[in-house]
Amino acid sequence: MQKILVLDFGGQYDMLIARRVREQGVYAEIRSYDKISCEDIIKENYSGIIFTGGPNSVYDRSSPHFDKTILDLGVPILGICYGHQLVAYMAGGAISSAKDKSEYGRTEITVSPCPLFNEVPEKSVCWMSHTDYVSEVPQGFISVASTESCPSAAIADQSRNIYGVQFHPEVTHTEYGKRILHNFLFAICGLTGDWKMDDFIDRTVEKYKAKLKGKRVLCALSGGVDSSVAAALMHKAIGNDLTCVFVDHGLMRLDEGDEVERVFGKFNMNFVRVNAEDRFLKKLSGVREPEKKRKIIGEEFIRVFEEQAKILGKMNYLVQGTIYPDVVESGKGDASTIKSHHNVGGLPSVIDFDGIVEPLKDLFKDEVRAVGLKLGLPEKLVMRQPFPGPGLAVRIIGEITKEKADVLRKADAIFREELENAGFKPSQYFAVLTDTQSVGVMGDARTYGKTIALRAVTTDDFMTADWAKIPYDVLDTASRRITNEVRSVNRVVYDVTSKPPSTVEWE
Repeated sequence: MQKILVLDFGGQYDMLIARRVREQGVYAEIRSYDKISCEDIIKENYSGIIFTGGPNSVYDRSSPHFDKTILDLGVPILGICYGHQLVAYMAGGAISSAKDKSEYGRTEITVSPCPLFNEVPEKSVCWMSHTDYVSEVPQGFISVASTESCPSAAIADQSRNIYGVQFHPEVTHTEYGKRILHNFLFAICGLTGDWKMDDFIDRTVEKYKAKLKGKRVLCALSGGVDSSVAAALMHKAIGNDLTCVFVDHGLMRLDEGDEVERVFGKFNMNFVRVNAEDRFLKKLSGVREPEKKRKIIGEEFIRVFEEQAKILGKMNYLVQGTIYPDVVESGKGDASTIKSHHNVGGLPSVIDFDGIVEPLKDLFKDEVRAVGLKLGLPEKLVMRQPFPGPGLAVRIIGEITKEKADVLRKADAIFREELENAGFKPSQYFAVLTDTQSVGVMGDARTYGKTIALRAVTTDDFMTADWAKIPYDVLDTASRRITNEVRSVNRVVYDVTSKPPSTVEWE
């Protein structure tokens, strides 16, 4: 199978690069720069290498670097952002910091004819995010693109098929980003595009069929899309050696625990439900700080699973539905930590399993859905909106109590019901119980009630998202119903912030 190495230097969008490559029928594999050598690259027979971006400066001794002999392996290379600067630095060029003007966001770029820019117009819009830039092009390279502030927005050594671009072709804001990546893959690397999602399923099944042969495995099942697909994938690999344990931590949506049990009761899987509301709420009592909430929930989940493993008999491995956005936001390698996901950064350091299995950790949400459909899971389950593992704990701002969870459950159910009645279904939509109270008037009397925030976003990868433009009449109906039907709530607001600068969840 033809494959591209995405060499990860800590960029927040490295998986987005891999996703864009996969969209064009080429398998992309992400490896951290410090977990692979030039010898490994030759042995793995990669058809091309993409250096990712990163938050560092190449002149910082603590920043990620690589063996510069990679430039002489004869494998085509494309450096992006920090990767572009690293290519230039390793080849003997100079990198400088812009003293007067950095470039962030949409930027007009002018390109020169070269294989990387085939069928790309001379002028177009790209997406920049940098302060450092290539101030001196290395010997053997030429500058093939520029912007008003960046004289070497792209460089090329066409004799060795090595290229670098300061901008981000993987983001949708770069008008001809897909074409540029297509040119690198097919014109420069000479690929044909022989990878399909079926290959991922077959490869993963075979991998775990061999790795887990004769082992007993416990799957942490939340009932959400990711853990459900992970369960189906692992069941295909190891059958009845898998037991799915659903922990109802009392922070689910309205009636969701019962729904999860009904759905999975229809599958021919070993299924156990654990009702643990009291224990989770007790652990969270008095806790307000978001990261602490996530870590408490992550550890308590593990402890419940360990207890169930003892009840069920020795379980060797724990399966989780971790997907790539969870990993990148929790901080990995040289990437910045945005928030710890309960199943990644929230895991305790010591667990009573031989290991953790995360079969989906390199996939985006839309790829996970595609796997689920191919595995035969019901479309209603696979296409449902995401729900975080910590549940309502990250949608209740401040201290968590059962009373607050009940208030939020009702408000959230009303909001989701009204959107579905209107036939308006963004990628994700939910209610948040803020820690703000405000004055209101109900029945000619003064109230001092809670504020519910409504959140809805549209996205295809959950790495970036735009706030959904819900019709005013739908918002009006949802607001009136919430204030009328949910006691103690007297104000409803709508969140109109995209990701970035925010995240989808509030905590």
